Amino acid sequence: MASTREIEIKFRVADTRTLARKLRAAGFRIVTKRSHEMNTLYDLPGEVLRGRQQLLRLRQYGSEWTLTHKAKKKTGRHSSREELETVVADGKKMDLILRALGYAQSFRYEKLRAEWTDGKGQVVVDQTPIGNFCEIEGAPRWIDATARKLGVSAADYITKNYATLFLEWKDRTKSRVEEMTFKAMERSKHGRH
Repeated sequence: MASTREIEIKFRVADTRTLARKLRAAGFRIVTKRSHEMNTLYDLPGEVLRGRQQLLRLRQYGSEWTLTHKAKKKTGRHSSREELETVVADGKKMDLILRALGYAQSFRYEKLRAEWTDGKGQVVVDQTPIGNFCEIEGAPRWIDATARKLGVSAADYITKNYATLFLEWKDRTKSRVEEMTFKAMERSKHGRH
């Protein structure tokens, strides 16, 4: 089974329309218009995968499902990790298979994602319940050059995953919400946990 190395950075986005204009000006074209994405992370009892700094994710993006394993992350200026990913025909059945093998859902997060490319790498713009982010994924030099074109400095780079960003957000806001979904956030605003 072939694996690929995922190299990326994130940064916070104040205005998605301004970012879209900058992307077009930098020669990017939209590949996928903003689409709903739901991600479910799985782990074994005792948080075995988390303890190994690994991730097992079932993702529904539009009508497509993928299962992804990410190895322990190496973090420098960019986040880098081995990634194995495959398309899944039936996400609901895959969930049942994972549960039958002893895995349980450990965290859910969702976003509205638009994908862009210049033919050399990928830029995604994510609207999440905890704010807007952009991810630049590709070769390290290309990431840095693209960030500069978008007015982003290395000081703005975020190498954390969404689960970590959510836990930091919870700590900052003292929220008791347990998943990074729009519905959970809405319920918490109205006092229903």
